[in-house]
Parts: sequence; C-alpha cells; structure tokens
Amino acid sequence: MSQAQKPAIPGLHHVTAISGPPQDNLDFWVGTLGQRLVKRTVNFDDPGTYHLYYGDKDAEPGSIMTFFPFVDAGPGRAGPGMASAVAYAIPDLDRRMNELAEAAIDFDGPFERFGERAIALRDPDGLRVELIEGGKKDEGFHSVTLWLEDVASTASILEAMGYEREAEETTATGGTDAEETRLRYRSTDPGRGSAVDLMTSQARSIGRQGAGSIHHVAFRARDEAEQLAWRERLSAIGQQVTPVIDRQYFDAIYFRTPGGVLFEIATDPPGFAVDEDPAHLGEALKLPEKYEAHRDRIEQILPDIRVPS
Repeated sequence: MSQAQKPAIPGLHHVTAISGPPQDNLDFWVGTLGQRLVKRTVNFDDPGTYHLYYGDKDAEPGSIMTFFPFVDAGPGRAGPGMASAVAYAIPDLDRRMNELAEAAIDFDGPFERFGERAIALRDPDGLRVELIEGGKKDEGFHSVTLWLEDVASTASILEAMGYEREAEETTATGGTDAEETRLRYRSTDPGRGSAVDLMTSQARSIGRQGAGSIHHVAFRARDEAEQLAWRERLSAIGQQVTPVIDRQYFDAIYFRTPGGVLFEIATDPPGFAVDEDPAHLGEALKLPEKYEAHRDRIEQILPDIRVPS
C-alpha cells in the first residue's frame, strides 16, 4: 500500500490557547481579525471562566480558535515543547495589510516562507498569529508551528497520522543572527489547515503556559469511528491516549507527543449548532448540563463581554 493510500488526518480541527481578560480577546479576534464568535461557554474544569470559540461564518472544523480567558492570567511564553504560532490562509494579503495599517495595527512583514507571502501580528497577550496568502477565499487555518528541541520524534508521530515531509527552510529570526529551521509536513489527504511546521531555533526561550500561549493543537476526525481507529493506531505505536471525552460540540482524545506538545483528535460532529440556531451562534451563554443548576451563580461570576460589530 502506498503512503497516499494510508489513512491520514485531513488537518486541524481547532487550536486552544490561554488569554487574559475576555473583552480584549474578543476585540482582537472579532474586531481586528474578523472571526465570528461561534460559542460562548465555560471551561469544563473551571466554570468560573469562559471558554470562547471563534471560527468562520459557518463554524466549520479547521477554522476554530478557542480560548480560556483568565482575567488575572500571568504572561505565557513560547518555547521548545510548545505550539508557538497559528496561521490563517487568506486570499489577498495586500488588502489585509492596508486594513491593518488603516487601523494602526502593527505587524511584521511581509516576508516569504516556503514560497508564500505572509505577515505576523500579535494578539493582546502576545500570541503570534500569521496570515499567509493563498487560495480564493478566507479558508480558515493554514498551519500551526510546533517549536521543538528535536523534530525526529514528533515527525514520526505526524507520519503515523498520515503526514509527509514537504519542504525544509532555514532563515534568520526577527532580524537577529539566530537561525530557525522549519520542516513542513502536510497531510496526504489534505483539508483545511493541512500543514504543520516543525521548527527548531537558536533563539533561547523557556516555554511557559500563561496568557498568550497555545495550550493544545486539535486534529480532525470526520466521525466517531475514525477517531476510535486513530486511538487504536496511536496506542499501538506506544502513545498514551486518553479515553474518549465528551466536549459537547465534539468528542476528544488527547495524547502528549514525545516533543512535549499536547495533541487532541476531535470529531467533526455534533458541531456547534447542536444547542443553538446556526444564525445565532455565540449569542447566549451555553453551559454543559452538569452546570445548568448553577447558571445564576456562574453568570454573576463571569465578567460582562460585548461582541464587536
């Protein structure tokens, strides 16, 4: 059987990060980047904190960025063993640069990576967000960057998930003499967000979870059967994979890669319209059933937020 015929994860499902105050987060991701707030709920493990989901207009897998916003969160820092950046595919980089400039939003670039033009900006907590030109319309995620001490062990996991090495590139970082090397891996059955960059860097940093850091990277499974098959395959190669966990809008399994990054595989169904009309996603606070009896107290604790127009 050829590599192209082997099962392959099609791409990213969502990326989850930590932020500071939720209003600042909303203002950037909706007001500046133009994402749609597709769900406002709470952290399943800490119902006194929001869990905010952003995505495209249809809330499709491969476009979903989620945040745990902690008002008093300390600053995080990207470093080896962490996902360090998320990238979106956009059709017209010049138009987006003009819009950002008119809004007095700073960004780095344009620069070229693997033959594609890109810019990078930071959200209010310092999370690096890249906009990469390509495609005929805004397509959700382009890729995610994993910062690693050594790429080999993580590359082997991606290869088991149906990814192939596509290209390698070494560049200077941030106008310094330090170099970073990227290996780009791409799914052999590509959908949205089908690329993963494995990066090693001469820059010195000790990663720390906190505001502005990525907590985990979630890949797509089209249905429950596909997810269970991936759980079996990954367990067979020695990964410690969790049982299936109900996350209300998808089922999830988790495992930590040898390189240190937490991976999730999430199902497409049931989706974000399971408890809201598709035209009104993100307008009301939705709670897991176990917290409904405590709604009044939860709503008193959560800070008021306003979605930018």
